[in-house]
Amino acid sequence: MTRLFVSDLHLETPESLQFQAFSRLLDRESRRVDEIFLLGDLCEVWIGDDDDSPLARSLIEILAAASARTRLYAMAGNRDFLFGKSFETSTGCRLLPDPFRLENGTLLSHGDAFCTDDLDYQKLRGVLRSPAWQQDVLRRPLQERRAMAATMRTQSKATNANKPENIMDVSTAELSRVMAEHEASVLIHGHTHRPGIHLHPWGRRYVLGAWARCGWAIKEDLSGGLSLRCFPLASRCEI
Repeated sequence: MTRLFVSDLHLETPESLQFQAFSRLLDRESRRVDEIFLLGDLCEVWIGDDDDSPLARSLIEILAAASARTRLYAMAGNRDFLFGKSFETSTGCRLLPDPFRLENGTLLSHGDAFCTDDLDYQKLRGVLRSPAWQQDVLRRPLQERRAMAATMRTQSKATNANKPENIMDVSTAELSRVMAEHEASVLIHGHTHRPGIHLHPWGRRYVLGAWARCGWAIKEDLSGGLSLRCFPLASRCEI
């Protein structure tokens, strides 16, 4: 089984370097690997499956093309938690719960649930992920949702700028608890924008980076080996 994992693209427009690089990556890797996993924050914001913006239309198009060639999976992040059934239908992309355990024992997560030292964020996360809040928001007109999303992004940037760096990283105690609960020894996640490979008493943790100055991906080969890779956004995305 060969797999590709990416997260934290924070896509905003089809014209961006990030979108164009992602489109090339999907086109190439969907012809090479058995499965592709998108582990959250694919978009900077997703206001609902009825979004008719150029980004939403273009994203659905490239995901649908990729899912016709390989199995495609997505997990909600803290930016695109409003992905729904229509997104699955239009893209052919199966939505996964967070966390999700692969058959080989690898645990996948967006990663924000592990940042338990940030109490204010966890409280907000509980609200944003609640079915009642989401249903209320999705009943509102698109323009109102766009304005709401813009306000929330502005507030988030201002709040995070004043937080200590350490509380926005994962809690090692929470990691240990979750890994033991799922009987897993390998974890792949994003969210923290701190790419790297970390050794823990319970096993190995792979952290995907945000697509900013470069793109990030983890590739699993036929032997089950994992490699964290960084590549220029302007290149052919040869990984």
